[in-house]
Amino acid sequence: MMKTMTIGLVAALGLLTACQDAGQGTKAAKETTKPAAQSENKAAVPLYDAKTFFETTSYGMPGGAGFTFFPDGKSILVSSDQSGIFNAYAINIETGAQKPLTHSTANATFAVSVFPADGRILYSADGGGNELSHVYVREGDGTTQDLTPGDKSRAGFLGWARDGKSFYLAINERDPRYIDVYRYDSDGYAREVIFENSGFQLSGISPDGKWLALSRNNSSADSDIFLVDLQSGDKEPKLITPHEGAISYGVYGFSADNAALEYSTNEMGEFNQAWSYDLASGEKSPLVQADWDVSFTTTSKSGKYRVSGVNADARTKVSLSDAKTGAALALPDLPPGDIRSVRFSRDDSKIAFLLNADTSPSNVHIIDLVAGTDKALTKALNPAIAQSSLVDSQVVRYESFDGLKIPGILYRPKMASADIKVPAIVLVHGGPGGQSRTGYNPLVQHLVNHGFTVLAANNRGSSGYGKTFNHMDDKRHGEVDLQDIVYARKYLESQDWVDGGNIAIMGGSYGGYMVAAALAFEPDVFDAGVDIFGVTNWVRTLKSIPPWWESFKVALYDEMGDPATDEERHKRISPLFHTQNIVKPLLVVQGVNDPRVLKIESDELVEKVRANGVEVEYLVFPDEGHGFRNRKNRIAASEAYLAFLDKHLKSAP
Repeated sequence: MMKTMTIGLVAALGLLTACQDAGQGTKAAKETTKPAAQSENKAAVPLYDAKTFFETTSYGMPGGAGFTFFPDGKSILVSSDQSGIFNAYAINIETGAQKPLTHSTANATFAVSVFPADGRILYSADGGGNELSHVYVREGDGTTQDLTPGDKSRAGFLGWARDGKSFYLAINERDPRYIDVYRYDSDGYAREVIFENSGFQLSGISPDGKWLALSRNNSSADSDIFLVDLQSGDKEPKLITPHEGAISYGVYGFSADNAALEYSTNEMGEFNQAWSYDLASGEKSPLVQADWDVSFTTTSKSGKYRVSGVNADARTKVSLSDAKTGAALALPDLPPGDIRSVRFSRDDSKIAFLLNADTSPSNVHIIDLVAGTDKALTKALNPAIAQSSLVDSQVVRYESFDGLKIPGILYRPKMASADIKVPAIVLVHGGPGGQSRTGYNPLVQHLVNHGFTVLAANNRGSSGYGKTFNHMDDKRHGEVDLQDIVYARKYLESQDWVDGGNIAIMGGSYGGYMVAAALAFEPDVFDAGVDIFGVTNWVRTLKSIPPWWESFKVALYDEMGDPATDEERHKRISPLFHTQNIVKPLLVVQGVNDPRVLKIESDELVEKVRANGVEVEYLVFPDEGHGFRNRKNRIAASEAYLAFLDKHLKSAP
């Protein structure tokens, strides 16, 4: 729910962020404005229920946390929901055999890291989606221990000391607003506070334990990086990014040799580029340059190889190279898809990664760099689904009300044609500064399989398209960005294979807000709405943000407005104060444990819209928070979406 962020810890702690704007590539826009003609092959496509789609296995978690080699190099630690609930597993890289290391049957549990000298692991779990994550250790004999004190604390993993004798956790135990740094002994788990935080975002610790990187937001578009010498007496944060104007800085991490901090900045143009800060001299130099945002860059532990990822028009393009010469690393041919979460073995002889495509969920691959071979260790797609029945997405662009080109990801059902027109859904991402991206999405594929076109719109304010585009919606939410979504419908209506009289809007989190806003402020535009844990009352939401968001409050209020001074505007853009305008059918989905969008917001929305005599369906999950972690709930929700949309978009003549 903010524009700037610190790379690394934010993902590890699971905060709601804009995880990485007019910088669209002109060539790409010309090539993708109009979808290609549908294939003449009109063979019948089997219909699958939501259970079939969601019995596909998910590997890994956002940010790649917990995806790492064991010390012996024979197995990889992963998170997987193959049982229906996320747990930690070890996958043998020779046989692909998967051994469960945690056995939760009710609460999502995620792998975090492996102890460098033995088979112990760290893992995390919260309380049914309440985001109070604790970090646990699993001993070699299978016994476990909670390393996070109290039931109100929240913890995340920061990294290992190079010698493996200690590790670092970030915990808000002292004050729920501030996340401090603790060093834990690997043997016995004795701990000490090594940095008391006063409102910074924690961004990483150097391998030698000397340097702590911090970030601070000055506004939604402006941020700084600080360094703390943990071996000094005062531990005073030192600003290393003095600048003028609105420039965003973020931290990728420290170099393997402890010589440099690698960071992102959009100082030189529209996009985030990778730079290096020499810790001894303070000199800065370019590291990785691209025509899009550099999402990540890091090296193997020895420093021999570098891996970088670029967010290229909603797809991740990964490059592997020799860190010293820059020469590209030759790789074997791989199946189509995007490479994610690259990890090197300790001896640099192998790399593990996830490979994901529109028609193929993330699978774990191993490349032997010596032999030049690739091996897929997993088959994530449910074998009951014919991959040929799934659809590839297209990146498209359409004009909004002011002529601005809006990028989006379009999914077209195989049966759609000028003779067989299909209803459509405008899907709005969260954030507000999020981004809809290509890749496997079981919810979307389920809807497309049942005859719905889906356009995942990246309205202004989305990340990935440059800083100008990213900040076009600041303090204009529910206004200019909403018009981009209105014009998404106009674009769909222009396609001769879309049933222009039956188009719904759907979204989660900020996207859920956009659903309610569209129905309240543009009541005649969409034919139905699906609001998934969406904000309805900005006055309440901005006053009740979780205490651990303290370091992000400046950026959040700068973008959305301070509730102390902007309450009038917040009421004006909040659907809850305008429910009398809502006249179209609505499905609302809410998790009881959601700490970001409180259940009362959905309760009140449902009550008030029903008072209009409008049909409202309300689906509440007692064991979920801000999103879905349990497979059974994802299945139930997706079946509800389909039934609701079938009823309201397909029953009309």
